[in-house]
Amino acid sequence: MRRAARHPVDYTVIAEHFDHGDMSVHIANISAHGFMIDDAQKLARGDRLIVRLPVVGRIEAYCIWVRDERAGFQFERIIRIDDFIGMIDELQPNPRLRRRR
Repeated sequence: MRRAARHPVDYTVIAEHFDHGDMSVHIANISAHGFMIDDAQKLARGDRLIVRLPVVGRIEAYCIWVRDERAGFQFERIIRIDDFIGMIDELQPNPRLRRRR
């Protein structure tokens, strides 16, 4: 059972990976606890990424699952709700896609 609602996004970011260096990843959905990417060809469970997100800034996440080309990451820390709302406002410019608050 999920701990937090997922918000669909279409966001490409440069991630820092210890072995692969800088790599471009596409974030397909995000929550206050983590995110899912849909282009995980080089990643495995346990890998760590550092990404820079709007409002939140630099944050580390580790891979908790990989299936086909998708991978789920959990943040090292939970994002504060006000920062998360600000980030969603930037990542989802279409207000019809945002969940009601």
